[in-house]
Amino acid sequence: MVNNFNVSSAPHIRDENTTKDIMLDVIIALIPAMAFGVYTFGTHALTIIIATVITCVLSEFLFNIVTRRKNSIGDLSAVVTGIILALNMPPTVELYIPILGSIFAIVVVKMLFGGLGQNFMNPALAARAFLAISFASSMNTFVYDGVTEATPLILLKSEKQVDLLKMFIGFIPGTIGEVSALAILIGATYLLIKKIIDYKLPLATLVSFVLFLLIFSGKGSNANYVLGQVLGGGLLFGVFFMATDYVTSPVTDFGKVLYGIFLGILIGIFRVFGKSSEGVSFCILIGNLFVPFIERITIPRPFGKGGR
Repeated sequence: MVNNFNVSSAPHIRDENTTKDIMLDVIIALIPAMAFGVYTFGTHALTIIIATVITCVLSEFLFNIVTRRKNSIGDLSAVVTGIILALNMPPTVELYIPILGSIFAIVVVKMLFGGLGQNFMNPALAARAFLAISFASSMNTFVYDGVTEATPLILLKSEKQVDLLKMFIGFIPGTIGEVSALAILIGATYLLIKKIIDYKLPLATLVSFVLFLLIFSGKGSNANYVLGQVLGGGLLFGVFFMATDYVTSPVTDFGKVLYGIFLGILIGIFRVFGKSSEGVSFCILIGNLFVPFIERITIPRPFGKGGR
């Protein structure tokens, strides 16, 4: 053969957009959440974002040098990982914690498995879970306006009412990027318009989650509870920016729906029956493990196959 085939990691989709183009669009979509987080929580939030991005890029750059691989930082995937990890951090967390998480995300979860396209779970989410287990106190301390407060999900868990308008705008305690539903939805709308993400997965997740609450939460159709659960915590940020990750989510349309239903039910189980009020990150990580099975059972049959 004169010409060699260019073999790359799955999924194999023919598209004019390059990986760099897609990552750049994701970065643009994350700007509203980043901007609101910095506006709400101050310069330390900005420092966390800068630190995680630099650490992620530097970790991938140095790993490629040590292992004599081609430089891959130009695809901007490390930048996206750094931003998403930072937006999952409490605004007052000590700086060494997200830096350590960035190294874990890139080196352990991404690069040791072969780099972009070959990691079996979302690097930023895996790092957040690692930090949540290793630094439980720091990762669960949330401050708003200089005062340590309970998050809306904790209030709902305690049978209390929440201010839905404040939750929608973002005047609540939480992680840097999850507090403003409005900012998240602006970014998500951009991704949907640009066709970077498909509406099927987020829609299936949210619908199945709401149905689970209506059936099993014991709150019936209590609007304050149901909407508070949707707007609170990392649900919206998770379903639009992390569950839709190309590498760790199904490629097939039916697979996206099944995956979304699975995530919605799992998040419902965590929040309704679990001791913790949250659980989105762990649910998506568990979902990542089932993606190969979901794709196997939903892959379209080749034309002409499957007859008697």
